[in-house]
Amino acid sequence: MSSALLIKLLLLAFFAIVMIGVGVFCRKNSTDVKGFVLGGRSVGPWLTAFAYGTSYFSAVVFVGYAGQFGWKYGMAATWAGIGNALIGSLMAWSVLGRRTRIMSQHLDSATMPQFFGERFDSRALKVCASVIIFIFLIPYTASLYNGLSRLFSMGFNIDYSACIVLMAVLTAGYVVIGGYMATAINDFIQGIIMLVGIIVIIAAVLKGQGGFQASYAVLAQATDPNAVYTPGVLNGATPGIFASFLGPDPLNLFFVVLLTSLGTWGLPQMIQKFYAITDEGAIHKGTVISTLFALVVAGGSYFLGGFGRVFANRVDIASDGYDSIIPAMLQDLSPALIALVVILVLAASMSTLSSLVIASSSTLVIDFLNGCLQKNKMSCPKQLLYIRIMIVVFIAISAVIALIQYSSHVTFIAQLMGISWGALAGAFLAPFLYALYWKRTTKLACWVCFLFGSLLMVANMLPTTKALFPQFMQSPINCGGIAMILGLIIVPVVSWFTKPPEKQFVDKIFECYERKVLVSVKTAVADEN
Repeated sequence: MSSALLIKLLLLAFFAIVMIGVGVFCRKNSTDVKGFVLGGRSVGPWLTAFAYGTSYFSAVVFVGYAGQFGWKYGMAATWAGIGNALIGSLMAWSVLGRRTRIMSQHLDSATMPQFFGERFDSRALKVCASVIIFIFLIPYTASLYNGLSRLFSMGFNIDYSACIVLMAVLTAGYVVIGGYMATAINDFIQGIIMLVGIIVIIAAVLKGQGGFQASYAVLAQATDPNAVYTPGVLNGATPGIFASFLGPDPLNLFFVVLLTSLGTWGLPQMIQKFYAITDEGAIHKGTVISTLFALVVAGGSYFLGGFGRVFANRVDIASDGYDSIIPAMLQDLSPALIALVVILVLAASMSTLSSLVIASSSTLVIDFLNGCLQKNKMSCPKQLLYIRIMIVVFIAISAVIALIQYSSHVTFIAQLMGISWGALAGAFLAPFLYALYWKRTTKLACWVCFLFGSLLMVANMLPTTKALFPQFMQSPINCGGIAMILGLIIVPVVSWFTKPPEKQFVDKIFECYERKVLVSVKTAVADEN
C-alpha cells in the first residue's frame, strides 16, 4: 500500500470515527420522539444554519448540477449559486423561519404532514402529504449516491458498491443512535469541511490552468461544436458566450435558478429545520450564517463548474455524461487534495441523506402508521423504535436502488432528483406558504395543489405522457418551476371560490402570532410608560 493511499484511508477512517462518536454523544437527546426528530426544539443558530445548508447541497449539486449547468451556461451558472443564497436561504429564513417555528410549536407538529393535518383539521390531508413525501423522497435519496463513484474510484480505487455500503452504514449508524441532534452536529462538522474544501479546490483547479485570468481567457474562446452560429441569436456557437453575464440560454437558466432556489421553500427536509430552532436571536443569526454558507458552497460549486469547457479535451459528454466533468477537472490534484475532495463530497451527501431519512421516516411513522394503519395510537417508545427501524429501511432501499442503477446502467433513476424536487415543491410550497400567512386558505385548495404538483411531475416522467408536454416543459427542471408558479396561483384562486374555513377555528390557530412576549429594549423601543 502506497503512503498516499494510506493517508487517504486514515483521513477517511478518522472522519467515520468522528461521525459515529457524535451519534453516541447525542444519544441522551434522543430518548423521546420530539427529542429524536427535532432535538427538543433547542438547536442554536450555527447548528441549524449549517444543517439547513448541508441538507441543501449534496454531491448532486457539487458533481452533477455544477458540471451539467456549468457546461451548458458557462460562468452564468454562478447565478444558480447566487439564487440559492438569496432566495433559497436569505428569503426562505426571512419569510418562513419565524412563522414556521411559532405555528408548528402552537400546533404541536413535528413534520410537514402533521402541520397540514392540524392546520386544516384533516387527517386525510395529513396522510396524503405523507404518501407524497414517501414516494418522492426515495428516488431523491437514491440519487445522492450518484457522483460518488467516479471520485471514489479516482481517489481510493474503491468500487462504487463498496462506496454505497460505506455511506449507508455510516449515515444509518449516527442517525439511529443520536437522532436530529447528532445529525445537526455532524452537519456542522461536514459543513466546515465543505466550506474549506470548496475554496481550496477552486484555487487548486484554477492554479493548475495558469490562474483565474488564464482560465477565463480560455473559457472566453470556448464554443459548442454542435451549435450553429447565427448573427443576432445567442447560442453555444456565439463567440465568448460561455464567459458572458447570462450565458447562451438565459430562459432555461432562469428556471434552473427558480427550481433550485425557490424549491427549498416546499421541501419537507428543509422546512423541518425551522421547527427545531431555539429562539428569535437564533433565527436572525441563522439567516446570516445560512446565506453566507450557501454563497460560498453553492456559488463556489457553480463557479467551478462554469470552467468545465476549459477541460473539454478530457471529457466525452456523449458517452460519460455530465457527471464526468467535475472529476475530470480534479484528476491532476495532489493525493491530499483528492482525499479532501472525496471527503467533501461524502460529507455533502451524508448530511443530505441523514436529513432526508429523518424527514421521511418520521413522516411515515408519525403521520401514516400512527393512528392510520393502527387502530390505537402508538406509545412514545414504540414510535421511536419504528422511526429508527424505518431509517434503516429507507437507507437500505435507497442503497439498493443506487446499486441497481449502477449495475444495470438505468439512467432515468439519476434524473429522478429533478422530478422529486419539482413534485415536492410543486405540491407543498404554495399550500405551506399560504397556510402560514393567510387565514382564508382552504383545505380544498391544498388538495388541488397537492394533486396538481405531484401528478404533473409524474406525467413529466412517463414517456407516453411526457410527449404531450410542450417542448419547453419536457425538461423536469422547467416543469418543476412551472408547477411551483402555478401552485402559487392555484391556492388563492381555489380558496376564493370555496367555502372559507370556520372563523373560530382559524382564529385559534393564528392566535399564536398575537401572544405577548417580553423583549429587551435593544430589540423593541418602548415609551416611558
